[in-house]
Amino acid sequence: MHHYEVLRHPLVTEKATSLQEGDKYSFEVASAASKPQIKEAVERAFEVKVAKVNVMTIPGKTRRVGRRQVTASPWKKAVVSLEPGHKITFFEGV
Repeated sequence: MHHYEVLRHPLVTEKATSLQEGDKYSFEVASAASKPQIKEAVERAFEVKVAKVNVMTIPGKTRRVGRRQVTASPWKKAVVSLEPGHKITFFEGV
């Protein structure tokens, strides 16, 4: 898998914004991506050093649409911790 396919988009939520103070950044990633692939993709895309990668699979939520119940697709979330002194400037001012 090419490293541009690994990272889907950054997550900009209240919790993800508070994690940025500790040099941790959240991304939605491809469901087939592994921790080493995510680490390499972040290092190449943002030119930083990654210390740790935590990955979790978020189950799809069940919602009602009229009389039917529809389940959204599950997705994969990665929280990337950077080594001290490194920052991703893409998130500045968000």
